[in-house]
Amino acid sequence: MRERVLVDATRLAADLQVTGGRHVDPEAGTPVLLDVRWALGMTDGAERYRAGHLPAAVYVDLEAELAAPGSPAAGRHPLPSAAAFQEAARRWGVRQGSRVVVYDGVGGTSAARAWWLLRYFGLDDVRILDGGIDAWVAAGHALEVGGVAATPGDFVARPGGMPVLDADDAADLANGAGVLLDARAGERYRGEVEPVDPQAGHIPGAVSAPTTENLGEDGEFLSTAELRTRFAGLGVRATEPVGVYCGSGVTAAHQVAALAAAGKQAALYPGSWSQWSHDPAREVATGSARR
Repeated sequence: MRERVLVDATRLAADLQVTGGRHVDPEAGTPVLLDVRWALGMTDGAERYRAGHLPAAVYVDLEAELAAPGSPAAGRHPLPSAAAFQEAARRWGVRQGSRVVVYDGVGGTSAARAWWLLRYFGLDDVRILDGGIDAWVAAGHALEVGGVAATPGDFVARPGGMPVLDADDAADLANGAGVLLDARAGERYRGEVEPVDPQAGHIPGAVSAPTTENLGEDGEFLSTAELRTRFAGLGVRATEPVGVYCGSGVTAAHQVAALAAAGKQAALYPGSWSQWSHDPAREVATGSARR
């Protein structure tokens, strides 16, 4: 399962046939590379991309292309429509049957949103570059500068390839129908701070599982054995359904990817805390209590 989710820099370079930092075999069949550099509060992703990116990689704007316009009712980063996502994916050069590799500069926590959406809309072979652009550079591979205009693809978006939750589904899991993991930082889960949403705290019954703890000190995913141990310690069982949420459905996709790498399918709650906390009918819990 891990090889269906992640690819390391050495294997990707061989797949791209990169020599001396140049993409020397751009023929059809090599992976489409998507640069998804984004983080909460970061506004210079496009500038960072133009300053240096993997050979032939296309920049993806998370706010504009990986989400519909936000609202209190839907959350900050609702899923894009099939039509909007299809148009964007074609612009990136994605074709029916393409192999795609996504990366970022933050351990995959933003690139995983593109991984999840491509899988959700029906593309089977999508992987995250483990360690992102830092791992690529550390492996001795050069970057290209400037922009890349991809040849338009013919990708057809068909939603339903990955499981999703609405607020009621998330509440059911948290109330004993399964396990609901909260992928935000621990202090946000406990309600000690809340930088963007109207209420601090978490969905009652959810388990704190910060996304950053999927990664080692090198910014790469933990080993499969370590991931399985981590999730088992959080109450994840082979026969029990699992859901994940975060602030707005972005970094939760990283948790879904980590679970997939460990062999466990999980559902994403796209509205996440940014939707839940705007609904006065929804209860809010604080503190570190776990079921």
